[in-house]
Amino acid sequence: MFLSDIFDQTIKKLKAQIANVLTLTNLFLGGFAILFSINGYLDLSLLLIFIAALADRFDGMVARKLNIESELGKQLDSMSDIISFGVAPALLIYQGILFEFGAPGSFFTIFYIGCGAFRLARFNISENNGYFTGLPITAAGCLATLSFLTIPYLPSQFFLFIMIILSFLMVSPFKLKKV
Repeated sequence: MFLSDIFDQTIKKLKAQIANVLTLTNLFLGGFAILFSINGYLDLSLLLIFIAALADRFDGMVARKLNIESELGKQLDSMSDIISFGVAPALLIYQGILFEFGAPGSFFTIFYIGCGAFRLARFNISENNGYFTGLPITAAGCLATLSFLTIPYLPSQFFLFIMIILSFLMVSPFKLKKV
C-alpha cells in the first residue's frame, strides 16, 4: 500500500506540472529567439517564435483538459508570453528593419513591448467572461513575426505602422470572443 501511495502522489505531482513545462518551453523558445535576433540569425528567431506559439497553445489546452489550471500557471504564462510574443517579435522586427528609423524605430519597438505588458497585466486581473479585451499578445506577436517575411516586398514605413497598430490593438477596449 505504501509504495502505491507514493507512486500515485508522484504521478499526481508530475501531471500537475505538465502545463507548466509547456509554458516554460514557450519561455525558453522566446529567450532563444531573442538571442538569435541579437546575433543576426533572424530566420531562426522567426521559427522559434512560431514554435513558442504552438507551446503556448498547448499549455492552456493541457491545463484545461487535465483540470490543473492554477494562479501560478496563469502568471507564468503571462511572463512567458511577454518574452515570446512581446520582446522576441519586437526585437526581430527591430533588427530586421526598424533600426533604420533610429530613435522612432527604437521608441515604437519598446512601445510595442510596453503595450504587450499592459495587455497581459489587464488580462491577469480581469474576470474570465468568455472574451478577450484587446488583441491577445500571442496574436500580435505572431502577426508581427509573420510581417517579417514581407520585409523585402514592402516599404520600411509599413513596419513602423504595423508595430504602432498592433500596439494600440493590444490595449484597445474592443472585445474578442475566446476560442
